[in-house]
Amino acid sequence: MTSRSAAALRSRYVAQAESDLEENRRRQQELAERLAVLKQEEALLGEILSLAERYEGFADASRLPEQLQDEVVVRKAKQAPAGGTSRRSAPARAASAGTPAKAGAKRKPRQPLLGDLLLDLLGGHDEPRPAKELRDELMTKHPDRSPTPQVVRNTLESLVAKGNLQRHKQQRSVMYTVITSAPR
Repeated sequence: MTSRSAAALRSRYVAQAESDLEENRRRQQELAERLAVLKQEEALLGEILSLAERYEGFADASRLPEQLQDEVVVRKAKQAPAGGTSRRSAPARAASAGTPAKAGAKRKPRQPLLGDLLLDLLGGHDEPRPAKELRDELMTKHPDRSPTPQVVRNTLESLVAKGNLQRHKQQRSVMYTVITSAPR
């Protein structure tokens, strides 16, 4: 073997090794990104499972409190960034995608349910109140809450279905009052 052929062989091996290393780095990057996405999905599925266990007795999702339905949608939107990538580094994503129990422990305390807040507001009034006024009063007393008018109406209708509120129709207006149970 001549020195020229040995040099040519060596340069081909070096070029092949460089190509293989580059391909390995690219594949590792793809796998790291995929792993981060899978960890986010695992955290989301864990939250969904915990919600499902919490509301096992409910026959259908339409009877779930509207606030929780909205929270699930908001979490999905926050956890699925546009384009499938996030600005955070892989270690930061991995740390934030821990188990749902750990993630829940770090969050601020849970807010009261929208239905409970509306019941409290209605309990302070003797006369029937329309949904719009209740929403305005809710947003005044709880500025951190901003449910849409439709969510407030749905929650009020849910409370009517559960027997906690009474619906009053006056022409085209719908008003609500708290049902006070008679003492036994």
